[in-house]
Amino acid sequence: MMNASSPLKDVNPLSLTLATIVVAIGAIIVTTADSAPALVAVGLVVILLGILILLTLKMANQWERAVVLRLGRLDKTAGPGLFLIIPIVDQIAYWIDQRIQTTEFNAQQALSKDTVPVNIDAVIFWQVHDTERAALEIQDYRRAIAQVSETSLREMVGSSMLATLLAERTRGDELLREVIGRKIADWGISVISVEIRDIGVPAGLQDAMSRQAQAERERLARVALGQAEQEVAIKFVEAAEIYARSPAALQLRAMNIIYETTKEGGATILLPTSMVDAMNPGSVMALAQVAQAARPPQA
Repeated sequence: MMNASSPLKDVNPLSLTLATIVVAIGAIIVTTADSAPALVAVGLVVILLGILILLTLKMANQWERAVVLRLGRLDKTAGPGLFLIIPIVDQIAYWIDQRIQTTEFNAQQALSKDTVPVNIDAVIFWQVHDTERAALEIQDYRRAIAQVSETSLREMVGSSMLATLLAERTRGDELLREVIGRKIADWGISVISVEIRDIGVPAGLQDAMSRQAQAERERLARVALGQAEQEVAIKFVEAAEIYARSPAALQLRAMNIIYETTKEGGATILLPTSMVDAMNPGSVMALAQVAQAARPPQA
């Protein structure tokens, strides 16, 4: 985070402690001088030294950098740790946080390519890698990042179909990261990642999409059922052709069906006399011999 320099921020515990001790020593010297001009002068010098320590000795945390201006011009970027400045001549213009920062942004009622209003919430992870450019090239880069991110999000929504936004969210994250990173690279800021957290569509459209998905599933179910019926019909045709070539196989199949029907439950089946005669083993063998004799000789 970029913060303008303030008296409270510029004061650190070490310099405050040293300045307090030195000023206290100077005050003691002045109060015990008993009107001795030399001791009073020494005490005043010590007090002035304590004030200079407070104004000169600065400290930046490990993740901070201080942008120091000398007479209005960039002098250095100080930190982390202790550093010295010249009072009045030097000025700490900004304290810049170099840790990874997050900025939330959104696009409310943005129209997609197929003119569907959507609400999108996203978050961007970014980091300052060039403190001098971040301090000198733009006034408030945090606010600018939020505005650039929102504009880029609206541009992406306007150039994409709703189905694409919903199905390819990861691709949208990468596209936003590239676009936003390219726009803010000149500010000394790099984009770590962009993540779309939520995509909201109108309630009426949600109902329509639900009904469409249900109809699509029903269509697929009907297609699968039709394919199954087709496969069953093909198998029946093949079986009928086999039975037509072999009447004995048809008779055996009929007998097997009757056996499977009566083997459980002790059921009693009434069969016409003609069917019983048809299933007579002698008749079956005779029909098989007739069928075999009717076949043309093989070459």
